[in-house]
Amino acid sequence: MPTPFDDPLLLARMQFALTASVHYLFVALTLGLAPFILAGQLGATVRRDEGRMRAVRFWGGLYVVNYAMGVLSGLVMELQLALNWSGLGDMFGYAFGAPLAVETMGAFFVESTFLGLWIFGWDRMNRWAHLGCFAVVTATAYLSAYWVLVANGFLRYPVGGLRIEDGTARVGDPAALMTNPSTLLALAHICFGALLLGSTVLIAVSAYHLARRTDPDRMFGRGIRWGTAVFSLALYPTAHVGYLQFSLHERSPPGSGLTYSAGEIAAIEAEGAAPDSFDAFGDGLMMGSWSVMSMVMLVLLAVWALRRLDRWRGVLWPLVLLPLLPYAASVGGWVLRETQRQPWAVEDLLTTADAMTDLTPAMAAVSFSLFTVAFAALAAVTYLLLVRVARLGPYRGPLAPAHTGGSAEGGTGPPPVATF
Repeated sequence: MPTPFDDPLLLARMQFALTASVHYLFVALTLGLAPFILAGQLGATVRRDEGRMRAVRFWGGLYVVNYAMGVLSGLVMELQLALNWSGLGDMFGYAFGAPLAVETMGAFFVESTFLGLWIFGWDRMNRWAHLGCFAVVTATAYLSAYWVLVANGFLRYPVGGLRIEDGTARVGDPAALMTNPSTLLALAHICFGALLLGSTVLIAVSAYHLARRTDPDRMFGRGIRWGTAVFSLALYPTAHVGYLQFSLHERSPPGSGLTYSAGEIAAIEAEGAAPDSFDAFGDGLMMGSWSVMSMVMLVLLAVWALRRLDRWRGVLWPLVLLPLLPYAASVGGWVLRETQRQPWAVEDLLTTADAMTDLTPAMAAVSFSLFTVAFAALAAVTYLLLVRVARLGPYRGPLAPAHTGGSAEGGTGPPPVATF
């Protein structure tokens, strides 16, 4: 009887789904936490408030751990793209590969450089210059997301004045490629979704410490209120912008017909479309998570109105698990977006089978096994580190001041912050 390990295409698709979904979890948290940290550091810098700056160091520690693991998973993902999907690069490298190269060489290196300056610049840089470093980190993080979505949006809705020369697609209109409506709608959806995730992490970590009655400098009281406010504001725009993408993807893309006739496209889709169960799973997971988050939002706003948001343990402890909901919604959304594109790697232009590298079943099985183990290890280590840093609190995290020997537990009060 045939098994999944006999089908190289199925293994390659499963491997891509695994790596993309795990990598996105790191990316979403990076995008979601950065605006909170930037706003917090701006407030601390303007007020010259040491307590608020300690909060920035604490949330920044979570950001750094997540960012490091996101870089590792991104490198592994780029490697598997090159190994398993060489057909995509051969034919659409100018349209698909170029935005990824810009993201890697430009935004990614700039982001890493300024993040390094921010990490090692504590107590060494002018306070405004230090704030400026993280402003660049935040801007380039979103710029990175934009370039990745230029590549992904092209797969879903190929534009750019394409022409095929010697089996290679040439881009005649780069502006159209960069303003692809599929890219812009996905970017808006991702931005709102990332803020939603970042706000739930703020709420969850703050709720954990508030439930244990620890709130140094009142940072977790502020954290749960800021998190609740952004959570409430970002929830419905996330769903609305996501819905707008459905109408776009019901149209035939401008590049349709360049490689296959309308009849051939219909025949390919009739034979190789993904089972409806995948769409149902992705849609159900996304909408189910969103519905639960809507109910949680109403509860949070009601408790806030009663001035008990940072006091009721019966509400605080369940909130520790709140980030699981936007994570589940994100994975469900990506499953829906990508399976709806099947059997196409590039909509109406290149099938997934033709985009794949010529692999034997054994080669595909080895690749799938190695990447699965690598990503499982990355996800597990990241989860454990994030939980550990979150539980340590503001005086023992990776960005805590080095001279913290006299912690609150030691009775000598909060350590000084010399950043100013």
